[in-house]
Amino acid sequence: MKKVILVVVLAGLAIAGFFGMKFYKKYYTNNVSKDGYVLIPHGANFKQILDSIAPHVESKESFEAVAIDKSMNKFFKPGRYHFKKGASNTELVNLIKAGNQTENSFRIGDFGDVYQMVGKVTKKTEIDSLQFVKELDKIATDKGFTNAEDLKKYFFIDTYNFFWTVTPKEFYNKFENQYNEFWTSDRKNKEQKSGLSRDQIYSLASIVYKESGGKPDEMKTIAGLYLNRFRKGMKLQSDPTVIYAINKTNNFKNSIKRVLYKHLTTPSPYNTYANVGIPPGPICVVDKNSVDAVLEAESNDFIFMCADPEKFGYHKFTASAEQHAINAKAYQNWLNSKNIK
Repeated sequence: MKKVILVVVLAGLAIAGFFGMKFYKKYYTNNVSKDGYVLIPHGANFKQILDSIAPHVESKESFEAVAIDKSMNKFFKPGRYHFKKGASNTELVNLIKAGNQTENSFRIGDFGDVYQMVGKVTKKTEIDSLQFVKELDKIATDKGFTNAEDLKKYFFIDTYNFFWTVTPKEFYNKFENQYNEFWTSDRKNKEQKSGLSRDQIYSLASIVYKESGGKPDEMKTIAGLYLNRFRKGMKLQSDPTVIYAINKTNNFKNSIKRVLYKHLTTPSPYNTYANVGIPPGPICVVDKNSVDAVLEAESNDFIFMCADPEKFGYHKFTASAEQHAINAKAYQNWLNSKNIK
């Protein structure tokens, strides 16, 4: 009798162990063999989610069973989810139910216009570029602007993190908050002393950024030079404004590498060879250094600047038209020697 009882107990333990192992394997062992990202859009149904997940898991069936057991087939949140190698079904289901999505990294560069920027940004967002632009345009008009292009000054060059599901409103709010934080009382005092409007500051900052190539070393010197020209009533004659004027006409699809004499008459309010004064808006998204450079411009007597062929990326500055002619000739010869047209 004792032997029978022992056999029954052992058999029961074996069965319990068998099913316990199956339960443990289904819920808690690895079901992801390599890292990857799963996108779950708004409005997705459970079948669509399973189809998206299938390439990333070793057993779609076991994931589906755990998901149903945990009601993920009814309750889930859209997003971009990182499926880490070694993750279990329970971890994956909890991840999606909680909406613990992974942010994307966005690089906001010196885009010529907001629409160009949106085209890059929406490669990493759920919302497509047309809808994104439509909603940014509405934000702009609600603020009294013409369209999203008038929001350019609110953006700063940098790297930012956003969720794949970010809305245009959430996207813009992040930059507007940063903009408001940037304009401290100290900067507002410098703005007032400069005698420039906020829009003029950003327009000059964009010229400073482009002329300096984004390097802070020369920014304050360049800012001082252009302020000298502006206050003397001279044309600013900045090559990047000509490039911008040309690029804007073809929606930034092509870009010239060298400004030629024929380009200087390009009809555009942004062309500072054709017009006196500061352009009506920035020619690119700027960084914080370039705005500060305008607010803290170097006091100098420079009127002319020319790229320095002996120090790539930097310039030669002078107050002399004669010396500038010499510097410009040296630079033109260098361009010709490199066959840059």
